[in-house]
Amino acid sequence: MKEHEELPINLRDYFAAKAMQVLIELNPRSNRIEIAKSSYIMADAMCAIGVGMKVLIACEFSGIVREAFKARGHDAWSCDLLPTEIEGQHIQGDVLEILNDGWDLMIAHPPCTHLAVAGAAWWKEKQKNGIQQKSINFFMKLINAPINKVCVENPPGIMTKTYRKPDQYIEPYHFGHEYKKKTGLWLKNLPILLYTKIVIPESYWSQPQGMAYKNKSMKLNSTGGHRSEKIRGRTFQGIANAMAEQWG
Repeated sequence: MKEHEELPINLRDYFAAKAMQVLIELNPRSNRIEIAKSSYIMADAMCAIGVGMKVLIACEFSGIVREAFKARGHDAWSCDLLPTEIEGQHIQGDVLEILNDGWDLMIAHPPCTHLAVAGAAWWKEKQKNGIQQKSINFFMKLINAPINKVCVENPPGIMTKTYRKPDQYIEPYHFGHEYKKKTGLWLKNLPILLYTKIVIPESYWSQPQGMAYKNKSMKLNSTGGHRSEKIRGRTFQGIANAMAEQWG
């Protein structure tokens, strides 16, 4: 689509409004005219994203993001060392072995155990024994995969220092879930993910590490802050839906 008039006007305006909301939040002192221009550039990019793509959801065992893209007509596959929790197109194995299989879009969730700032107290030991470097290398192989559109997500951690800052941070409460769980998105040929339903966060999804309770009014989750790693690794449905709707 070369001309703005060829785009679905209502959808374009919707995406522009959402983009403007995010950009103002990120840059409250920026010139509003420039923000408006940037918002419509982002809206055009979203409207131009193709349909019927071959989509890889890397390091996903839950099937949540995969099924969100499948529901929009894409050939979506998940890949993880674990079996899928939801029956569907899933490859159980090493995702690095299938990166060259002609994917149009990849959304990757590499393990954060050795990368997240929550475990910074153990970084020196992990750097010494090489385990952190292995995780860094895996992250970089995903971000540099020969795939046109890529999103790699991870919580705040060592990648901000060893690679670069993420293109954006998102929280579950930006997408209708009343939790705080700060997550960075590193993007390649994708627009930033627009918030779909901002709600007031009532608790942390997992116990904040290191920072304890800066916000004393913020509760822990109902399990006392000790959800299993597997539960914490599942993508929130609202975020999965937003990815499928805006990038699919």
